[in-house]
Amino acid sequence: MRKVFITGIGAISSLGKTIEAHRSALIAGKTGMGKAKHFQSSYSEKMPFAEIDASDTELKKSLSINELGFNRTALIALFAFDQAILDADLSPSEISDFSTAFISSSTVGGMCNTIELYQDANHFGEPSEFVDSYEGSDHLLRIVKRYRINGYTDTLNTACSSSANAIMLGARLIQTGRAKRVIVGGADCLAKFTVNGFNALRILSEEPCKPFDRDREGLTLGEAAAYLVLESDEIVGTKKKYAEVVGFGNTNDAFHPSATSDEAVGPLSAMQEALRIAGLSPENIDYINAHGTGTPNNDQTESFAFSKLFEKVPPFNSTKSYTGHTLAAAGALEALFSILSLTYSELYPSLQVESPIEEFDFKPITSYQSHVELKHVMSNSFGFGGNCTSLILSKCL
Repeated sequence: MRKVFITGIGAISSLGKTIEAHRSALIAGKTGMGKAKHFQSSYSEKMPFAEIDASDTELKKSLSINELGFNRTALIALFAFDQAILDADLSPSEISDFSTAFISSSTVGGMCNTIELYQDANHFGEPSEFVDSYEGSDHLLRIVKRYRINGYTDTLNTACSSSANAIMLGARLIQTGRAKRVIVGGADCLAKFTVNGFNALRILSEEPCKPFDRDREGLTLGEAAAYLVLESDEIVGTKKKYAEVVGFGNTNDAFHPSATSDEAVGPLSAMQEALRIAGLSPENIDYINAHGTGTPNNDQTESFAFSKLFEKVPPFNSTKSYTGHTLAAAGALEALFSILSLTYSELYPSLQVESPIEEFDFKPITSYQSHVELKHVMSNSFGFGGNCTSLILSKCL
């Protein structure tokens, strides 16, 4: 079975526009949540959001985009994609080679232009510039066209586990010889469509989210894009290798459209499957980047799953306390944060934890830790409909 290495990473979120900016914020315990400046909604004054500090106009200028119909999802996707391929030192010919695949994900896609979507769908006036860009795959198709990607492409939407599943599918394509290189990740931006939807579920918090705190009230929505370059050991050569993808598990809780079961069937079995594929035992996991949304249901059931799987729960945190919940981008962004922990041997604090959940005898990391020996880390992503995914990344020795 071919090995799968991560050779390039790129991200944009409320923490910054470079990997260095993201790491600095994580070390300093500086959240990206606050008042939205660019996202216009009736909830902008009532709730915090984790917004990227750049307008669409600024993003277009930095990317030299002049064409019409480029929505915010596509803009931030391209921004992070460019970083990742530059970091992996990929040439135009390597990107367009038939052995290079591209798998991305988004939940909102072009529906971030919610007002235009409503007007176009109801034939109000002349069609907007976005009339052809509402699909979830629009961001992927624009990147495919820009870089002349010829290999296998796919767009996934399994809600909050979307880009984690993109990583899993990319790794499987490489392991089975169907691709030699796969660029994987996802992008989602703030949109009235998703904010109104989550508010209807009554799981948005009026204060910055506080994952794994006893008094947590709900999640904070954020926006981000993150991409990783996966390469086979056949072609990686002497390139730098951030980590190896050694395990993944995807299961379905099938309990409720927006909640996991009290017995945490999906989260527990996803972690168990990832361990089985990696050939590891629970005690081999040195750190977990938890799904940790800050909702009453998720943090309770994820903690319950930890208690059932681990005799001693390893250090864990929720980096959603920095970036908010970035939906389809969350899996890739949090895998990237896990890579930073592996690369620099450090762990980042969970923020806003004042009173840990009393039912369990463990709590998340609440202070920065350096010089930590890490060999194997786990990243969890649990989506609506019970779609649960766990990834295991290992240090390259």
